[in-house]
Amino acid sequence: MNVRKALGLSVSAASVAAIALTACSTTEDASTHEQAALSTAGGHTIDYDGYSLKIDGKRLYVWSGEFHYWRLPSPDSWRDVLQKMKAAGFNAVSIYFDWGFHSPKQGVYDFNGIRDIDAVLEIAREVGIYVIARPGPYINAETDAGGFPGWLVTQAGKARTTAPDYLEASKEWLRHVDAILARHQFTDGHGPIILYQIENEYSNGALDAQYMQALIDQARADGIKVPLFHNDVWPAGNWKPGTLGGPNMYAFDGYPQGFDCSNPETWKPAPDFRWTRGLSPNTPMFIAEFQGGAFDPWGGPGFDKCQKLTGPDFESIFYKGNIASGATLQNFYMTFGGTSWGWLPDPGVVYTSYDYGSAIRESRQLTAKYDQLKRMGYFVHAVEPLSKTDYGPDLTASNAKIRIRTNVNPDTKTQFLLVAHADTTSTARDQLTFPLSGPDGTYATVPQSGTLEIAGREAKMLVAGYDLGAQRWVYSTSEIMTHARIGARDVALIHGTTGQEGETVLRYAAAPKVTVESGDVTATWDADRKDLRLNYRHSGLARVRIEGGARPLELLIADTASSAASWRQDTAAGPVLERGPYLVRDARVFGSTLALSGETREAGELEIWAPPSTATVLWNGRPVRTTRTPSGTLLGHLDGPAPVSLPELTQWRHRYETPERAPDFDDASWVAANRTTTNNPTKPPAGQPVLYADEYGFHHGDVWYRGHFRATGAETGVSLSATTGTQGKYAAWLNGVYLGASGNGAHAFSIPAGALRPSADNVVAVLVENMGHNQDWNHNDSHKEPRGLTSASLVGGAAPALAWKIQGNLGGEDLADPVRGPFNNGGLFGERAGWSLPGYPDRDWPKTTLPATEPTPGISWYRTEFSLNVPQGPETSIGLRITDDPKRRYRLQIFVNGWNIGRYINDVGPQRVFVIPTGILRTRGSNTLAVASWGDDDGTGGLGHVSLVDLVSSAGAP
Repeated sequence: MNVRKALGLSVSAASVAAIALTACSTTEDASTHEQAALSTAGGHTIDYDGYSLKIDGKRLYVWSGEFHYWRLPSPDSWRDVLQKMKAAGFNAVSIYFDWGFHSPKQGVYDFNGIRDIDAVLEIAREVGIYVIARPGPYINAETDAGGFPGWLVTQAGKARTTAPDYLEASKEWLRHVDAILARHQFTDGHGPIILYQIENEYSNGALDAQYMQALIDQARADGIKVPLFHNDVWPAGNWKPGTLGGPNMYAFDGYPQGFDCSNPETWKPAPDFRWTRGLSPNTPMFIAEFQGGAFDPWGGPGFDKCQKLTGPDFESIFYKGNIASGATLQNFYMTFGGTSWGWLPDPGVVYTSYDYGSAIRESRQLTAKYDQLKRMGYFVHAVEPLSKTDYGPDLTASNAKIRIRTNVNPDTKTQFLLVAHADTTSTARDQLTFPLSGPDGTYATVPQSGTLEIAGREAKMLVAGYDLGAQRWVYSTSEIMTHARIGARDVALIHGTTGQEGETVLRYAAAPKVTVESGDVTATWDADRKDLRLNYRHSGLARVRIEGGARPLELLIADTASSAASWRQDTAAGPVLERGPYLVRDARVFGSTLALSGETREAGELEIWAPPSTATVLWNGRPVRTTRTPSGTLLGHLDGPAPVSLPELTQWRHRYETPERAPDFDDASWVAANRTTTNNPTKPPAGQPVLYADEYGFHHGDVWYRGHFRATGAETGVSLSATTGTQGKYAAWLNGVYLGASGNGAHAFSIPAGALRPSADNVVAVLVENMGHNQDWNHNDSHKEPRGLTSASLVGGAAPALAWKIQGNLGGEDLADPVRGPFNNGGLFGERAGWSLPGYPDRDWPKTTLPATEPTPGISWYRTEFSLNVPQGPETSIGLRITDDPKRRYRLQIFVNGWNIGRYINDVGPQRVFVIPTGILRTRGSNTLAVASWGDDDGTGGLGHVSLVDLVSSAGAP
């Protein structure tokens, strides 16, 4: 089989499929984008002061989530994630651009297919979400070498300094990526980028101001006009504006819970960042990364526990705490984590899954964390005075366990009250009242009836003294989620924890007419104060119509579940609210037709608050029969998803490989590993060649070595040392006889009797797994730690020298498979021969069934094909599950249609399920699954039971 030709054919088909998927999602009538897409007509201004960012002179509370397109190798799914973020109230997305993902070789840059930055930025524009661009050069991100390309490892100069070779390389990267970013700047009216990051967490050790300034100068020379910032790893005041190397805006990161998810109930106190305002008083408080989850290491507790550690209660207390601190730019890392597929991850901290315990799971499933982010995201945009506040005094609660922090808008005098336990780790349930004074008068006790409850780990952000549309909002012990004028009325959605009491007070010139349309709500009129007081318990969705102000008010009082089921979009015809579906991703108005798109997980109601002219409703392009309710909303019914049937994986074929171990294997075409000098800070032992894999252009995955020597007969052992990265391994053979395996470090292998061939050519064959390069978080060149063999010698007598050959991925830096890219393949024989690819002729391989055992140490392959026929319309995320006894010792590389979707270690874990991205997986057609299994020397290698799993299904494809 011509492997290069097969690779070319395969990846070409995959590329065409990916492009076709993207095209399908962007071929709507151009006019449909005018309402949602960011403006492209003319330029725009981006400014800021000590309070907030300002777009075209209007203050903007930036509510952003982190998303990495390179962790989702399916352009069609980029739109899905960004739409889900926009639907949750995010108005910005922060994106790292991974240098190593785009550059397999110095001077070579790839921005096509799954690397199409133009495409992801255009999708963001069409979705209507701003972009915070973070191109590095260093990004960290728990990715290989922190985003540095493999070829950078061999440089002499220290990275992240003004060392000439490094600085020129970093400028080369910036020139390439900035050429794309510059044409997508919002200031030029051509795209969504509003901010640009210079470097990343460059905060430890000796800092090079000239280096930072050189990056700033390069960005400006490349045409970057938007404000520049750097994210301090904690608020230490590094790189403040006005200093050499200091960009326009100061920003910092915050991960107060840390990254150990083993005990998710154990919390650390929430920070109060008010003191940081003095670090950069003329720029807004910008938290460029705040904890949205946590990463998880090999052998860790799993991402479900990370989800719990940073769950909705964490979001409520910590994110609202940041609001009270005065932050008006918050970015949550991660909001969608995705997958560190192939050899992308830094092995010291993560495995394949980068789910991160995020609000949107790796399977793109929405969670209760998403619901909580939506409540807050809608709030910060609807209540505009929040973007400009000063600190007010703490209020004295009747319960000393509760702290009430206040912020006040200096123009409107609107007050914001953060009510939470003083000990933010407390799980106690406490009641309180508090006094309130403001522009609408003094209230000795709020609430006036009953008490306000703080149920353990929750926080409430209450609003007082606010012009809510045409209504005067005096105060409420419920939280505002959103409000809007829809037709001739104001509609406000407020919420509280299920079962808790609530009180809302509004002011009118005269007693208004109050109609309780549903729910148990009591209305009391205070003629002296001109206050209407509503008392209720949060249960389901209560509805109150109030007439007496400049416009009628429809007040919707939601509990936890009802607020989660509520959605808002802003269209050219005005705001639209919906209730019911799992997701409403978009709304567009065409005359009297409202076109909604979204997903359902089950059949149920769709209720719509829409402009009164709305007569027809479409759901994903299909008409929905609706009726007008007494309150003026439209009520319809949506179907749930059709069942998805997944086949069992059978018809397996198996073949053992590892021919490189044999003494007569032809390694003539391999690279001679005979260098005697290296730029690497770590030098080989005296008299030995440089064997590091990166020196020979093999940067990712497994690498084979073959060392030839003429035996004297006195040799008794082979002494090897290899650096593999966390959980890596290496194995050795002499003349085809297995010597054993080891983890990272040095190991002495004894030569078995009969293995040596005196006075003849002998071959030591060594397979080394490169789990990935370290990050360079402390900018100490830790990413340059060698990978592969670091020393090798024979033991016994006057041991002869070894003459080494090396082979890694096919083509090395000149990739045989450029579409899948540098992280997809290593140097296993099966990879080089095309065994991972669809279409490989495996009919002569023996059939097998799973679970299977391969008693011979080394590499064996398992292949099967399966067909899917997922009906058109459902959005289904499918995964691959491995089930086996964890006592068996083997590790896997898993390929679907030639794409390395993940790495698995059976006796380490914790990952047992691997998400297969849509676009790689053909949901209507044939698929090829190929698994490379590296068995250990205890005879338990092979492969356990493998099955497909429906991770989440919904009706309504994006």
